Amino acid sequence: MLGMSTGDDLFTRDDPIFVDKELLEISHLPDKGRIVGRDDEIKQLANAANPAIFGQSPSNVLLFGKTGTGKSLCAKYVTRRLVDTAAEEDVTVGTAYVDCAQDTTETQTVQTIATELNHPDATAVNIPDKGISTATYYKRLWTILDAEYDVVLVILDEIDKLETDSVLMQLSRAGEAGKVDQCKIGVIGISNKIKYKDRMDERVKSSLCERDFVFPPYNADQLGKIMHARSDAFRDGVLEDGVIPRAAALAAREHGDARKAIDILRYAGEIAQSNGASTVREEFVIQARERAETDRFRELIRGSTPHSRYVLQALTLLSLHADDSSAGFRTTRIYDVYEDICEKEGADTLSLRRVRDLLKEHAFLDVLEQTRHSGGSAEGSYTEHQLLEDPSVIQNVIDSDIWIENV
Repeated sequence: MLGMSTGDDLFTRDDPIFVDKELLEISHLPDKGRIVGRDDEIKQLANAANPAIFGQSPSNVLLFGKTGTGKSLCAKYVTRRLVDTAAEEDVTVGTAYVDCAQDTTETQTVQTIATELNHPDATAVNIPDKGISTATYYKRLWTILDAEYDVVLVILDEIDKLETDSVLMQLSRAGEAGKVDQCKIGVIGISNKIKYKDRMDERVKSSLCERDFVFPPYNADQLGKIMHARSDAFRDGVLEDGVIPRAAALAAREHGDARKAIDILRYAGEIAQSNGASTVREEFVIQARERAETDRFRELIRGSTPHSRYVLQALTLLSLHADDSSAGFRTTRIYDVYEDICEKEGADTLSLRRVRDLLKEHAFLDVLEQTRHSGGSAEGSYTEHQLLEDPSVIQNVIDSDIWIENV
């Protein structure tokens, strides 16, 4: 024994704040009664997918909108309902979900799709994590589809993170190319970038972009309803009256992001717990908002290298000291500040070209936005970089110990 107390003071058996905290997890898929403010979008998606009920090809769809506007939630909900409804018509529909921010390559994507759809006891098909070619993964996927399904819908979340359009080409033209004989395939692509279509291969665009829908940010009233719908995550009487309206107003004013709003509500409850409070008060909402922003950004850039930090810190310092914190700055100006930071850190500087690459990586993660400008014949074209995050939040994360593991 290590001499620790054997009493029950280390863990709390009765949670005085939460009764079902899972309702406040982003990964939790609500039932129909908990999806707020997206009736029109759900109907449009259902209409696009409806042919699948009769074993016919569903329309391919692209969903656009900022983070936290319900795109993934609605896509998962509609496909889940589709599977059940089609089964009543003796039609077998399968669904696969791919997070393209994690599975960025063609091989990773097709491997994930095949794994999610495979029932090895029935198909006798093995989908290993690695060790076979991309072409072999496709062959095994086609075998699974024809053996098991009448229709398959593939959700590609953050589709703009894919390295190439190859998997889109393969999925959208599998039937036409004779890869599958029986199964019909539909794709639901989800992106935060409405300009994503502009860089798609024209052949893919013609076959994939049958319909596209834009999800607007939630307003304060909708965010309030979303949080009220999940308020049974808390014990009765724990939430003070002003908590949800304050959280909804903050979230609507800053981003209209339901994920962040739910995070704020959950963090407010956790702060009440840590303070030993019997209720969740409005004052905890302000603290929760700061914690939610910091934690979200910390997770976003976790694993970045020291020089990636220095480049981001350079842009953050420029933004903090600018009259307009959302101003954009040229690459060369960021590089000058980056050189000063490297000198203070005792690190050798990278080339301007490499710093440009690091800035592109941050843009890929939606940390910043890049805009090309034409300076005319005198200056030529140049790029400006603008933070999409609150620079004070970024500075707090940079100053924390997240970077120690990468030094």
